[in-house]
Amino acid sequence: MHAISYARVGDVDSALAEGAEPDSRFLAGGTTEVDMLRIGVAQERRVVDINDLPLGGIEELPDGGMRLGALARMSDVAATPSVRERFPMIAQALELSASAQLRNMASMGGNMMQRVRCGYFRETDMPCNKREPGSGCGAEGGFHRGHAVLGTSEHCFATHPSDVAVPLVALDAVIHLRGRYGGRTMPLEDFFLLPGDTPEREHPIEHGELITAIEVPSAPVARRSLYWKVRDRESYEFALVSAAVAVTVSDGVIREVRLALGGVATKPWRARTAEGLLTGGPAIRDAFEAAASAELAPAVGRPQNAFKIELAKRTIVRVLEKVTAA
Repeated sequence: MHAISYARVGDVDSALAEGAEPDSRFLAGGTTEVDMLRIGVAQERRVVDINDLPLGGIEELPDGGMRLGALARMSDVAATPSVRERFPMIAQALELSASAQLRNMASMGGNMMQRVRCGYFRETDMPCNKREPGSGCGAEGGFHRGHAVLGTSEHCFATHPSDVAVPLVALDAVIHLRGRYGGRTMPLEDFFLLPGDTPEREHPIEHGELITAIEVPSAPVARRSLYWKVRDRESYEFALVSAAVAVTVSDGVIREVRLALGGVATKPWRARTAEGLLTGGPAIRDAFEAAASAELAPAVGRPQNAFKIELAKRTIVRVLEKVTAA
């Protein structure tokens, strides 16, 4: 691990000033960032500790939405009664993430900046276009069982690892950013970039720009929702496939549906094709299977991860059956 300098700040303006310095990076819970520094993937020489900033609030909004401060801890958000009542799939995704110890430390904003778990990205002796553009993709001819089948490119097909980002994207969450020149917001879905020809660029965030909050708009449909995670073991494991589903059913017809996938794509994957096919149709297995097949039609499987395509289809069907039967 290379030498780093450390600064601790107590207000947002100071954080922005410190974060704008060259080779600086913000530190919140540190559950990813400290790992990146230890293994030599993160090259920053200066860490700005933002844990004293007043960004840890969990606020109910008058219209029924929620505002989650960037420094709100994952465990605190999951335990908040209004989150559990209004957006159960958010609480479920958080509780299925990592371990209890990590959830007590990890922040919501930090989770949005979580780096991929690809072994070739984390092993600095291996080629990785995300870590070192133009060096090649070690996973292409190596071990890639956990890698993505949607949103891939010839330069990278590493899977996005976040659980909670999946229901947040399904619910049209908005992320709030603040930089030296003011604040801005964007749909959370747009905050995660596909690898394309620039796999090293994961977010449209500027150097020194700070996440301040995540806002979840009111969504009555989310009261009937479920986050389902399929993995190799029941705890402390990343998803092979996950699905966040919220539905409103009336007289056997799906009136509204939100659906997003995790574990299968290079970003949290909003399943808009499936949503379009399901809305206004019958809440029956045949319709679920048709929607799942259409959503996974563009998927690109490789020798070790092609099983994810069928697994994702079955997961979509299973979760839809569970939610519509509730």
